[in-house]
Amino acid sequence: MLMAHPVVLRNLIEEYETLEVLRAENGSAEVRRRMDDLAYTLCVSTGTCDVDAALIAARHRLPGARPEDDSVVTA
Repeated sequence: MLMAHPVVLRNLIEEYETLEVLRAENGSAEVRRRMDDLAYTLCVSTGTCDVDAALIAARHRLPGARPEDDSVVTA
């Protein structure tokens, strides 16, 4: 599997998290479409099937990530 460069992953994570805030504030169709695009890209980049797993996997691939980061996901 091809691995995305850590800088690319960091940018994807940051943009997705920023758009989560915007979606919470106004929920426009444009924001939702861009989030869908980012979720897809994160999933492909990390070899996962859902955006939550993709975000965790991407964070683990960033420099300085520790094994315990995101290891427990609350329901």
